[in-house]
Order: sequence, then structure tokens, then C-alpha cells
Amino acid sequence: MKNFYAKRGLRTYCSEVLTLIISAFVLSLAFPGFVTETGWGWIAFFALIPVFAVIRNTSWKAVWAYGFLFGVAFYCFFNYWLPGFHPGAIYIVTIIKGGEMIFLFLALKLAYTAFRRHAFIAQGFIWASYAYLSQNWFAGYPYGTICYALYDYLPLIQIADITGIWGIIIMMILPQSWAGWYLGSLFTGEAEKPLSYVKKSLVYIIIYVLLFIAWLVYGFVSLSTQEERVPDRTWRVATIQHNHDSWEGGYQTYLRNFNNLRRLSLEAIRENPDIVVWSETAFIPSVDWHMNYSYEGAGNTIGNEQTAELVRRFVEFGEELGKPLLTGNPRGVLKDETKPPIDSETGELNREDYNTVILFDDGTIKQSYAKQHLVPFTEHFPYQKQLPWLYDILVSLDYNWWLQGDEPVVFESDGVRFSTPICYEDVFGNLNAEFVREGADLIVNMTNDRWSGCAEAAFQHAAIATFRSVETRKTMVRSTNSGYTCMILPTGEIVDPVEQFRMTWHIYDVPVYETKSDAGFTFYVRHTDLFAYVSIALASVMLVSGAGIIVYRKVHK
Repeated sequence: MKNFYAKRGLRTYCSEVLTLIISAFVLSLAFPGFVTETGWGWIAFFALIPVFAVIRNTSWKAVWAYGFLFGVAFYCFFNYWLPGFHPGAIYIVTIIKGGEMIFLFLALKLAYTAFRRHAFIAQGFIWASYAYLSQNWFAGYPYGTICYALYDYLPLIQIADITGIWGIIIMMILPQSWAGWYLGSLFTGEAEKPLSYVKKSLVYIIIYVLLFIAWLVYGFVSLSTQEERVPDRTWRVATIQHNHDSWEGGYQTYLRNFNNLRRLSLEAIRENPDIVVWSETAFIPSVDWHMNYSYEGAGNTIGNEQTAELVRRFVEFGEELGKPLLTGNPRGVLKDETKPPIDSETGELNREDYNTVILFDDGTIKQSYAKQHLVPFTEHFPYQKQLPWLYDILVSLDYNWWLQGDEPVVFESDGVRFSTPICYEDVFGNLNAEFVREGADLIVNMTNDRWSGCAEAAFQHAAIATFRSVETRKTMVRSTNSGYTCMILPTGEIVDPVEQFRMTWHIYDVPVYETKSDAGFTFYVRHTDLFAYVSIALASVMLVSGAGIIVYRKVHK
């Protein structure tokens, strides 16, 4: 083939830009989205091949910009629903992910430059390292991680109980970067015959095929083993989906929500559940705050007496329910412990809040859990002093800050031990593994994805959550405001999803698998993210070695 890159010009750059944008769109189709509700996961095994070809052939001056372009394009296609969450969210996410991919593309380019046709080995570890690092900083956002496209391919995700998602990522990237080198060589006129290229890589191909076969065999064996497991007990859970518009607030809204939640719970109670579960922030007035501090005498300036009365109705309902009630509910604490809860002159509250889940039973709050991993920019921004201009913008966008919890609480009710990751906390493997290490035998996710107003957004969230059940081999119940309410088995299979945006309730007979000792934990739970750390170490060594090789070649050219 004629060397398309013999002289780089406008046509070359335009073709590369178009290739990246098309590839970003095609990759987005692997996930649940606006084209297909469930996604075509198999696409994720091929969509990046043209991207690797572009990285191979393009210049160092362009590759960093291409990383930014690809990140922005992919997340525009994949997270098209973010403006429904907030108009500013799409800009924040795409700019951050584009910025992250600048470094990813530079690292991939270095690997190609140094190791050439053998670069795919380094690039598999580089991509896994990127996936880990990109979700483990302040603005970490795991949505769109390539392996999550395989949520419905159960045999391929079982290995997560050993490697976490990191081994799956490596297995998905290796063949694409290998093929990307050859595709790129076709456009530069350097391509050898396909059979010759395969023969030179035959050892690698055989190793990969053997690994892939082992991957599949492990998956099918694990599925069979998990399906034969007998649960230690079955826990009957009533999930209440009240389908409230999260953008509506005020006392009348809180009252209407409570009446709906109460009615649905009383209907569900007829099925004799062991526990009733509401969603994240289902009941807004802080029960803990009102039970500790009286609002009498504060007047109606800020509706204190009304909300106090609503909390009293909640407490009475909880006492009459006759079953434990698990619900999202803010926990208010004194902002300044030297001052009273309410300023007697101004009526202002001396209060800060945690985003919490409370277990209410016998008229009291038995236990509570405060969200540890807050959503960056919308729930948490620790850089007010360093970036005051950005802080002011976020405040002007009507974002509110929560205090950050620091304890992986394990609840206990009727002998069942469970933990409650709040909202998108179920997308972080390390956090859920910690819950299990602390003694949780069940995961109950409390989510409010109604903010987005998009069914696909909620489904993308649930698809990611399936990996947490596989990693820990624990059942997950997802109780949500409007969807995606469901049960996820330890195999990752989604069971009995509730229709989204419908006010209803659903009973799940949840299999509970107890861990008798530390030896019963999965490898991933015992050695959380070990494969990510190994990937980072290997990628670092290879990148440093690669940089040395490039310098050596230039010196001895």
C-alpha cells in the first residue's frame, strides 16, 4: 500500500481526527446507551484497533491532543445524559477524562516508539494502570472503563474474583494493540504480509489463546460452582421505588414523598418481608437531627416546626411498621459544637450534613453509615482555598457539599450482616471489598439515579455494579428511587429488575452467603487490586526502559 503518511498534511490530520471520533462513537455502542439499551459488548474487543493505529502513526506533537480529543468524544457519546444531571456536568467530565487520556496516549505512543511490534505487551499493562489511576484520585470516575461493556458476558467476568477488573482489561487490550500496529503499518506502506506478521508473533498468539481458553474455562467452571452453592439463608427484602423527581424540594414535596413511601411500604408488608428498604435520601428531613435537637419555639421562618412534625410522623410510622426500615436520610451534626443548634436571634442552623443510610427499628436509629466516596464537584470539593474561582462557580451552580464519612459500617438485622454503599459507591471495587472484609455477607446499594432523568444512565450504573458481586461473591440488592432496582447474584446475573420510572415495590428473596473465616474470602477481597498494582509496576518499568531505548537509538543513530 502507498505510504499515506509519507508527508503529513491537513488530509492526514483530518483523517486521524475522523478515525478517532468514529472509534469513540463505535466504542460507546458497546455500552448501554442511546442507540441500544443494553449495549453490544462484543464491540469493545475491536473498537480500539483504529485508535492504536492512529497512535502508532501520528506524531508526538499531535498524539497528546488526540488523547484529549478521544476522551472528550467518547464521554460525549457515552455520557450523553449528563446535561440532565446538570448542564455543567458534561463539561467537567469530558474535560477531565480528556485530560487523563492525554497521559494515556503519550504512554501508549512511547511504548510503540520503543518496542514497536512488541509494544502491545506494555500497552496492556499501561491501559490497566490508567484505568486504576483514573478512578483513584479526587475526580475519579470509573464509568466507561472498557471491561464494563462485558457485564452481560457472564463467563468472561468471573475472573474478577481473582484479578478484579484489571485482568479483564489487559485481556481486552492486548489483541487490539497488536492488531493496531499492523493496521497502522498498512497506511505507512510498511506492512508485511499478514501471514508473516502472524508467524513473527506466533509465540505471543499461542500464549494469548491459551490464556483466553483458561479465562473461558475458569468462567464456565465458576458459573457452575456458584449456581450449585446453597445459601446459608434467604433474606426477604422489600424494595420501595417511589419515583420522586430529585430536583423538586420543599416541605410539600417531602410530605408527598413520605406519604408515597408509607403507602408502598404498607402494601409490601403484606408479603411479610424481613426488612423494608427505601432509596438514597428517600426521606429528606434528618431524623437523627430532629431526635437530638428540638425545633420548638424556633418559629416558622425556615419551616422547622413542619419538618419536625414530619419526622415525628416518620418515627411513629417506623414504630408501627413492625419491621426494620433501611433508608437514605441525611445525618445532621453541629457545625460548631460550642454553639446551640439554632441561633435564637436569626433562626439559622448550626448544622452540617452527612449523606447517610439509617437502620430504624423499635423507634430508634440502630445504626447509620455515612457515604465515604462523595461525588466530586457536586457533593465534595476540597480545594476551596487553592481554586476559589472554581469553588465559586460550583456554588453558583447550586451544588451542595456533604461531610465525608470514614468508616465501612456493617449493619446487622435479624442475624444478617450487610453494608450499604450509597449511590455510585458500588462502582468502586476496593470500597465494596472492604465492606466484605469487615464482615458484610450482603451488599445493599442505595441509589438515586433519578437526577439524570435517563433510563440508560441508571442501567450503565447497574451494569458496573454487577462486577462488585463477582469480585466479592456476595449478592447485591439495589434499592433505587426510580431505577435500576434489581438483585445481582454472585455470578453477576441481574435478576428481577423493576420497571424504571414507575412508583412501585418489589420483594426479593435474597440468598445470603456467609463468610465463616478470612479463608472464605475471594482472592480479590483478600488482595484487593493486587493486579492493578502489578500492572502499574510493570508499566512503569517498561515506560522507563522504553524511554531509555529511545534515547539510546537517537544517540547511536
